[in-house]
Amino acid sequence: MIKTHGKSVVLSCLLMCLSHSAWSAVSTEMALDELEMDEQVYNEIPVTSIQEFVQIYGIVKDNYIQDKNDDVLFQQAIQGLVSGLDRYSRYLSPEDYKQLREYTEGDLASIDFDLHFNPQLKQWMVQGLSPDADSAKQGLRNGVTVYKIDDQVLSALKREQVRDLLTGAIGSTLTLQLSAQSVPITLVRNTKVDTEIKSTLHSNQVLVLQVKVFQQDTANEIKRIIESYSTNRLKAVLFDLRNNPGGLLSAAVESADLFLNQGIIVSTKSRSEGNQQFQALPGIEFQNLKVGILINNRSASAAEVFTAALKEHNRAWVVGEKSYGKGVVQKLFPLSNGSALQMTVSQYFSPSGNMIEGHGIQPHFTYPLGQDAREESYLDHVTDLLLLQK
Repeated sequence: MIKTHGKSVVLSCLLMCLSHSAWSAVSTEMALDELEMDEQVYNEIPVTSIQEFVQIYGIVKDNYIQDKNDDVLFQQAIQGLVSGLDRYSRYLSPEDYKQLREYTEGDLASIDFDLHFNPQLKQWMVQGLSPDADSAKQGLRNGVTVYKIDDQVLSALKREQVRDLLTGAIGSTLTLQLSAQSVPITLVRNTKVDTEIKSTLHSNQVLVLQVKVFQQDTANEIKRIIESYSTNRLKAVLFDLRNNPGGLLSAAVESADLFLNQGIIVSTKSRSEGNQQFQALPGIEFQNLKVGILINNRSASAAEVFTAALKEHNRAWVVGEKSYGKGVVQKLFPLSNGSALQMTVSQYFSPSGNMIEGHGIQPHFTYPLGQDAREESYLDHVTDLLLLQK
């Protein structure tokens, strides 16, 4: 406890608040660390701010239209403290944190139901929702129509586009609106999606690798797949990173290193952990293989690190849409009661020192998938364009 005479009762109250049982994007880089709560941290808390907090707490407790118990108010205070930092940081309840730990870091996930298009109503409807699912507890039912996901109205979208809106990094959130007038509902992506790399050799001898998320073994899998084809047979490889929310920074670095033999792959800047540079190791593997990268506005985080590295070293031709622009790392801080903080601790920078956060990666050639375009025809055209690049 801080030894501040006359203020110890107020301060003790806040400290209990902060340790009490108190997660767009999207694509999260996580690591498990212990959160050290030492006396020095508390000594930096201004007493006047503590007094203001206790005053506001009392006003809310006594005057809000509904009676809120202390646990609920403390939870809201902690959630507000963390979520107010940026769009990625958040407080995880013991249940949320336990669920997150059940999955491998960087896994791709969706929500706990599917959407089916009703041609008569020309609307998307909830389907396959079990009564005990989390979304059902928030009032959703099978058969209800869905008007919008995040900022996208669904009526004019294809099934692939709707599916892409539903998927994202495990634990990330989306907002769902049942009608134009209804209040948005926030849902957590908590249902694991298959993340195996899909490979397709097109008739023009371009190998398309659809990497859904960067995981621990992604670089080894990329290497294995490419080596399974005769190098004389392959004319190029195209990485399809559309809707890839990121994953592990280390996996993106290792994957980029397969195609680079020198230079910075990415650098990170952190107030608490210091600055780091990740360098490509000397090598000649795949150095003569033409590389293309296909991205869209939902390619994020580690996918952007991989893209920026190969683009800025003139190692890959990038096509599609400008990427999402998530260039920060989150770290998990477990708390003693089983909950945790997921907090932004560092920022990515491209080899040239360009900030990724809020900016994204601009492709060499802007070529989005059109509303009426067929996926197969689109990819065929992109691979043909890649072969034309010098």
